[in-house]
Amino acid sequence: MDGQLLSEAFVELTDTMVADFDVIDFLHLLTDRSVQLLDVSAAGLLLADPRGELRVVAASSEAVRLLELFQLQNDQGPCLDCFRRGQPVAAADLNAEAERWPRFAAAAQQAGFSAVQALPMRLRDQIIGALNLFRAVPGGFDPADVRIGQALADVATISLLQERSMRQSDALNEQLQTALNSRVVIEQAKGKLAERLGLDMADAFSLLRDYARARNRRLSELAQALVDGSEPLTSLTTASSQPRPPAAGPRPTPPRPGPQPRP
Repeated sequence: MDGQLLSEAFVELTDTMVADFDVIDFLHLLTDRSVQLLDVSAAGLLLADPRGELRVVAASSEAVRLLELFQLQNDQGPCLDCFRRGQPVAAADLNAEAERWPRFAAAAQQAGFSAVQALPMRLRDQIIGALNLFRAVPGGFDPADVRIGQALADVATISLLQERSMRQSDALNEQLQTALNSRVVIEQAKGKLAERLGLDMADAFSLLRDYARARNRRLSELAQALVDGSEPLTSLTTASSQPRPPAAGPRPTPPRPGPQPRP
């Protein structure tokens, strides 16, 4: 095994901090490096979507891509078992696996593969997919290759989860900043309403919110329209001049009949 290529592969699989990170290219890199470094003929990669359903996301050859799709369509194969159990699944001779995976074993041999090793992509209890290694000749996989393959899958898993966490954090920060910006605009709209209509700030906000709700509009969008002048104040002035319906209160409880006075 080329030690320098192995080192470079681990470096590449941890480099998700770049601004133009391409997750699909990253996953294809994992399958390509697996074939280059290990004694395997091909590699495929399945990842779970947000609903937990597996999808083919990378393959070192078209034959493997079609075989992975075949697994998913027929709901049987080592990759699915690996993902569901979170443990490696091996088949040294697919000719002997007709009972375990009848359709997959036949399709794999027809595609030119006689052995398979599926490795989970997992971090503790979180399983996100499976890396699947194929060989054209039957026989057990070298334990050293299995360990390195699992290490590559583990590093890629950590990198993917870190990148996903960063994107979620960025989305949250963006949402928080949007909320803060909206709050500033709403305060400006409140001040404008309070000044023009002679209201206190609390009443101005109630008017603004009630008007937005009655017209199924976002409060921040209405506030921005008032501030930049695209929404005339006269529309809210008219709304404020209309009497509000009285608040519904508890109905009075009629007095209970007491004892009647004796004649």
